[in-house]
Amino acid sequence: MVSALIIVAALAWFAQLVLGGWQISRFNRAFDELCQQGRVGVGRSGGRFRPRVVVAIALDEQQQVTGALHMKGLTVFAKPVKITSLMGKSINELHPDVIFPHDPLSQNALSLALKLKHG
Repeated sequence: MVSALIIVAALAWFAQLVLGGWQISRFNRAFDELCQQGRVGVGRSGGRFRPRVVVAIALDEQQQVTGALHMKGLTVFAKPVKITSLMGKSINELHPDVIFPHDPLSQNALSLALKLKHG
């Protein structure tokens, strides 16, 4: 009985490693594509038992959005999604509470991404 539990735990741990690596690979590919579009700011928020949120924004020399990614979830199945509604907007037009009106975690992540761009 104990050996069966150990085997199940080891298989679950291995599956977590494989699926986590798959998620990181998908994000890295999307992030690399974003980095080719301009300077990138990244913000992250969330906690252990809340969905983690990552927002990345690419800006050109005129501080216009050339690309944006949003990834939110509790599991390794969360995937990066492009935020097409931000394309072409000026950094001054980006208000996290307007873009994500009912999502404080995404608001926080976007705010952090924008602060990195000002620095």
